[in-house]
Amino acid sequence: MNLNDSAAVSAYQYPSSPPAEGLDDLLFDNRFVRELPADPEPANRRRQVQGACYSRVSPTPVSAPRLVAFSREMAQELGLSEEDCRSDRFSRVFTGNELLPGMQPYAMCYGGHQFGHWAGQLGDGRAINLGEVVNRDGRRWVLQLKGAGPTPYSRTADGLAVLRSSIREFLCSEAMFHLGVPTTRALSLTLTGEPVERDMFYDGHPKMEPGAVVCRVAPSFIRFGSFQIHASRGEEALLKQLVDYTIRTDFPELGEPGPDTYLEWFNTVCRRTADMIVHWMRVGFVHGVMNTDNMSILGLTIDYGPYGWLENYDPGWTPNTTDAGGRRYRFGHQPAIASWNLGQLANTIYPLIGQVEPLEAALAEYARHYQAGWQAMMAGKLGLTAYEADTDRPLIDELLAILPIAETDMTLFFRRLARLDPAQPALKDAPDDFIPDDLMVAYYVPGQITADLRGRTGRWLKTYLARLRRDGLPQAVRRRRMNAVNPKYVLRNYLAQLAIDKAETGDFSLVRELLDLLRHPYDAQPEKEAFADRRPDWARHRPGCSMLSCSS
Repeated sequence: MNLNDSAAVSAYQYPSSPPAEGLDDLLFDNRFVRELPADPEPANRRRQVQGACYSRVSPTPVSAPRLVAFSREMAQELGLSEEDCRSDRFSRVFTGNELLPGMQPYAMCYGGHQFGHWAGQLGDGRAINLGEVVNRDGRRWVLQLKGAGPTPYSRTADGLAVLRSSIREFLCSEAMFHLGVPTTRALSLTLTGEPVERDMFYDGHPKMEPGAVVCRVAPSFIRFGSFQIHASRGEEALLKQLVDYTIRTDFPELGEPGPDTYLEWFNTVCRRTADMIVHWMRVGFVHGVMNTDNMSILGLTIDYGPYGWLENYDPGWTPNTTDAGGRRYRFGHQPAIASWNLGQLANTIYPLIGQVEPLEAALAEYARHYQAGWQAMMAGKLGLTAYEADTDRPLIDELLAILPIAETDMTLFFRRLARLDPAQPALKDAPDDFIPDDLMVAYYVPGQITADLRGRTGRWLKTYLARLRRDGLPQAVRRRRMNAVNPKYVLRNYLAQLAIDKAETGDFSLVRELLDLLRHPYDAQPEKEAFADRRPDWARHRPGCSMLSCSS
């Protein structure tokens, strides 16, 4: 089903009861390709694309599309049933072998700063947008295939993806959603039936790997770099057209575009980005490649490449082998990098505003908004009723200074902290160097706990428990609140790798089991307790479990 103009979309009357579910009932609006200029050249060859926001390109058909897994929550959002998703036609469509009526596939043009340096045109080199679905509630969802073949933006690459990286992207997209982190989504993971050559660590040892496609879903895939490319080329009219389109489509509550609206839009982007980073820090997520082309204008986590989850708490850790030298994108530096990236966006839209001061004020507001959000988040992780600067700042500072001294599992530590009852006499009267057994399980190497660290930790615990007693929350209430923000299950790097190992033998059971586990990351799942354990020692330095590259 296809609607050809925005007036038709606004006039469309959704039925009072849910429409019939099915692939042919998806309602495609495709406003992006209708309202923005296309690349005039139809040939799908690598090139610089000038004066356009996208190029029309179709996915490359493959020999044997096959479904591995799908997100039932995302399917329901689109109005697709489980039967739809398990059909052969679904596999054909979402691997790239068939287009549904109303789909108008295209690849987006954008640029970006990579590792702090302007990289020029980048674009969707291995991503092809199939079209924009408007669901029964009027929400817009862009369907995008990653790994469906080359586009004009592929440069020297083949536009394909392998099973290894596709599993990681599929699982993490949905895991982040269920954790409550702003994110793009994933509908499906399929096999192509064709091998793809990849050099995983760029060390001259390529091998053939199974090809795969992920169908990613988001309200929009517009990035900071979508605007940067036009500003860098002096295409000010096109820059304004894209900004106006973005405000009208994705930020309609701000009103009609104009200088004041542009500023409010930038302020909104700053706040949403800050909120996203606060969530990353809450759950221990490290993006690994925060280039400006990987920053969503909606404040969503986008482009799951060499990401990782903190096992032991280490603010200096980066999962990306390409970033190992400078560690630009390390865990503790993510708030600052987001600010730097927003600064590049401010430079980009300056011609539309013509004033530096309000843009600088918005960047300062990002810092304030992030700091307030981080303080509230940390108070929540510790089970405090509210953040009180005089007492809680030194309490948090000391904790974050202690945690990296010995390898301390971040997820386990905060989850186990909720078990401590400040009213227990055994804790109130404990010696200064006492660490409860509930917390000892969070340490990877007990031998690293020196007398000095034991003393600092014990004294911190006494201060923390006294702070909890002053709040006076009942233990059951505090534990419930803490468990609602401190996950029990995250997509630990070694778990993803175990799923990949099995999948590469044709066994997809662990992919599906992890997808099911991560639907309820805050809940006790007694039969899944092993998935909450510390990283095993064998995974400490294994490729895929500790460091990753951008190779996919």
